[in-house]
Amino acid sequence: MFNFITGKIGVKVSLIVNFFILIVMSAGTYFLVTQQSQSLEKELLNRGKIQSIVGAKMIGQIMEEAIDNGVFSVKDAFDTEYELIGNFEPPKYHTKYDFYLDKAILGLQDEFLLDNSIIFAVAVDKNGYLPTHNARFQKPITGNPQVDRVGNRTKRVFNDPVGLKAAQNTEKGLQQVYYRDTGEVMWDVSSPIFVKGKHWGGFRIGLSMVEIDQAKKRLMTTLVTMMSGILVLSLVLTFISVNRSLAPLNKLTIAATSLASGKNLKDEIRVTRKDEIGKLQETLDRLRLSMIIALKRRK
Repeated sequence: MFNFITGKIGVKVSLIVNFFILIVMSAGTYFLVTQQSQSLEKELLNRGKIQSIVGAKMIGQIMEEAIDNGVFSVKDAFDTEYELIGNFEPPKYHTKYDFYLDKAILGLQDEFLLDNSIIFAVAVDKNGYLPTHNARFQKPITGNPQVDRVGNRTKRVFNDPVGLKAAQNTEKGLQQVYYRDTGEVMWDVSSPIFVKGKHWGGFRIGLSMVEIDQAKKRLMTTLVTMMSGILVLSLVLTFISVNRSLAPLNKLTIAATSLASGKNLKDEIRVTRKDEIGKLQETLDRLRLSMIIALKRRK
């Protein structure tokens, strides 16, 4: 195999050309993957920002309608005298408005989870109190703290640095990396909720980084597959093209070998090209004529 490669100029040229093509394509693939990965992440975060803004607006309207309809007062809507529920760890609390939000916003919040990239979509007050979590995080209490920490997260106060910043944020679409107490790492995008013109809290969207990573892997696989196919095709086409171009050189090699042995001196070497091979044809034919003249002089 090695002798075949080193003994064939066409093979060597094809391999050299495709080696450089491989380098260029690898660099191009890396650039495309990097750019597209950033675009995917940016697109996901922009989508999360829009959803957090919409969610915050809707929660604010629901609470204002409840106030207008006499369900609870403005003071009750901003209740922070959290009433401890049972003996849970982490603790759970009631407020003067959470009973209503359990009915009014649960379905709305769960609608956001139809997007597979969203892990949670919840409203929290300025202290990080979460009155109504998504249904997927309101599973029956088991009594096992580790299981319940994941399965039942409603009515807790999330006052970790990220949670508190999201709750107290007054800018639309605040983006943070959230290290959840379940071990997950995700993007947290939040927008402020206003009730009767006063900052009540924030609407938090948890975006899966796993979804982004999977999208990046799919993109990488697609690009690598495409580039590999192009490289194989390039190798084949280059080999065919180079060997066709060098076909006259093979004939000249045979002719030169014959001349060296003094054979076929009467066979004219015709000039069929105007490139370097054509010049070589002309040179070999002149050599043939010189050899014929030299032989005649000897006679």
